[in-house]
Amino acid sequence: MTKADLVNEISKTTGIEKAAVLATIEKFMEIVKDSLANGENVYLRGFGSFIVKTRCEKTARNISKNTTIVIPEHKIPAFKPARVFMDEVKK
Repeated sequence: MTKADLVNEISKTTGIEKAAVLATIEKFMEIVKDSLANGENVYLRGFGSFIVKTRCEKTARNISKNTTIVIPEHKIPAFKPARVFMDEVKK
């Protein structure tokens, strides 16, 4: 399902204009991105959590040049689904 499909489905089921639904979804995504960029997690009960994970420093190999490189510690965004969400998907 794409963002356009999501907008169409929400608009159809709620009766709200597509432009308003799109603006709401865009703002939601912006707030989640800004929160994660500031190190704040976003918790949505019954759905899941958008969290920031820290990847440890590690050593990797560049096979083509036969050299070793160090990948520094860095943060990545992640989504952890709620148990209720997981149970629905597993059905």
